[in-house]
Amino acid sequence: MRHYDHSAAVYNAQYYEEQEAKIKLALAEPILKKEDFILDAGCGTGLLFPYIVEKVKLVVGIDVSRIILKQAEKRMKEQTNVAVVRADIDYAPLQKGIFDTAFAITLLQNTPKPHETLNEIKRVTKRDATIVATGLKKAFSQKQFTRLLRGAGLEIKVWKLDENLKEYVATCTKSSRKP
Repeated sequence: MRHYDHSAAVYNAQYYEEQEAKIKLALAEPILKKEDFILDAGCGTGLLFPYIVEKVKLVVGIDVSRIILKQAEKRMKEQTNVAVVRADIDYAPLQKGIFDTAFAITLLQNTPKPHETLNEIKRVTKRDATIVATGLKKAFSQKQFTRLLRGAGLEIKVWKLDENLKEYVATCTKSSRKP
């Protein structure tokens, strides 16, 4: 939290290009519907919001950094279907099974227990939800990232591999098998 509070002023300048590339890659396949409720877990400054806000019913961004969330709010101040929540995603103050799609972009390597983070994201998503997750290549090999996703009971539907990106991008669904 302190790191992101301190880096909030330069966050977009430092990460925008990489974040934008991951977002575009993740959204290359049509996964959103107009009636969808979307969770952006670890939303940061809300870089994902402009790409999806017009395509869905509601976007909820959650992040631990108060300062970075202020930037997200400012980014979407004219939008009535965007809300931000300051909280730890591992203990999300959200109802069970309400989101159709969840994004965990540049999140998992920043949480103490990524498996538990994924379990909490699964808790707040619907049974047939899509979960888009990225994993920093410095933190995870592709095999480790695959194991993490499958270990959390996710089935990887689409791998988006781009050698120019610093992260893997995976589009997943909740698996019907037990993790």
